[in-house]
Amino acid sequence: MLASAVLIMEVFIMGFAMLLAKDNHEPSTIIAGAVIVLLMLLTPGLLKKRIGWILGSFLQLLMIGYAVVVPSMAIVGLIFGGLWIAAIVVGRKGEAARAALMASQSQKPE
Repeated sequence: MLASAVLIMEVFIMGFAMLLAKDNHEPSTIIAGAVIVLLMLLTPGLLKKRIGWILGSFLQLLMIGYAVVVPSMAIVGLIFGGLWIAAIVVGRKGEAARAALMASQSQKPE
């Protein structure tokens, strides 16, 4: 859930970054930003599978890489990269807690 929220918030951040880039850069940088945004919109649906997490991590690198176009994206990208790592850690802990709960419930006699 946290990972989906991080990706959706990054859609807005990339939209603002593309607005900053539109006046000073070539159209190809806007197209690259739009591709990143489109992938960020589609990735939350894939987070139930491993490929979603891999794609999300790759998108974090692309977002930081967009700092070549908009330098302030380096700081914002690092902040959201940290949030992405936190989402991975919290997600793993949540899955472990849920598995332990399911195991304890299946062992209880009724």
